[in-house]
Amino acid sequence: MMTPDELKIVRRAYAKQITAAVRVADERIEAAFAEVPREDFLGPGPWPIFRMRQAYVPTPTADPVYLYTDDIVGIVPERHINNGQPSLHAYLLSQAAPRAGEHIVHVGAGAGYYSAIMSKLVTLSGRVTAIEFDPDLAARAQENLTSCRNVSVIQGDGSSVAFDAADVIYVNAGATRPADLWLDRLNDGGRLILPLTTDLGFTGSNWSNMHRRGAVFLVTRSGEEFHAKWISPVSIFPCEGMRDVESERALATAFDSGEYRKVTRLYRADDVPSDQCWVRAPGWCLAYA
Repeated sequence: MMTPDELKIVRRAYAKQITAAVRVADERIEAAFAEVPREDFLGPGPWPIFRMRQAYVPTPTADPVYLYTDDIVGIVPERHINNGQPSLHAYLLSQAAPRAGEHIVHVGAGAGYYSAIMSKLVTLSGRVTAIEFDPDLAARAQENLTSCRNVSVIQGDGSSVAFDAADVIYVNAGATRPADLWLDRLNDGGRLILPLTTDLGFTGSNWSNMHRRGAVFLVTRSGEEFHAKWISPVSIFPCEGMRDVESERALATAFDSGEYRKVTRLYRADDVPSDQCWVRAPGWCLAYA
């Protein structure tokens, strides 16, 4: 078993490796990953490491050193609820670009690990609101985040529970459309990390086709306008409260047609001509202009 001082060295190496893997040069993000002990959020080991075809392989022992790889770790493996891939979150956080003093709303906080990293990025002058739908996970997050003085935990549906206006809304689950609440509560200049997934966005076994089932968009508010761009493919647990049949059907068709990289705008209406849209569903669309 490694000593605490040895683990600090391992965490620094882990942070450098995962940020380098996705070409993130932000030293603040690297430092945040180096500072937060992952083992404090994942319960007692050995830990289930996610492998292909939705199978889990336990770590050889309960030594936390096994958690400092770019791997997905099961937190409720029987339901395929995971602590997500560190390099993906490092990249998405770099795109959200949280700054000291800002307010981040983390929808789908799980056991709280990435909420803790966010708390480092906004510093004690900022704050994080961690929202988790599952009551047991919310309780775990509450306990795990006790030492993070600038984080508050709310148990509830992240698409409808009340929260203060935010500079960053970081959605950690797959929706079929943006929630009105997320757009309403985004400050001017605020950034929304929005994973959109089809019904195959978490269940498919062909990971080479992940880009045809799920995508993360960065949505930036400018007054009453919302600029949008594709930033990553994604496979992620479905977002409770934000799955509707018509939007899912439209997304599935859109992914089959491609062109997601051309998206530049999000509209809160469905009257944009179809030839200008990547996806259009009742009440919203992602468009090319």
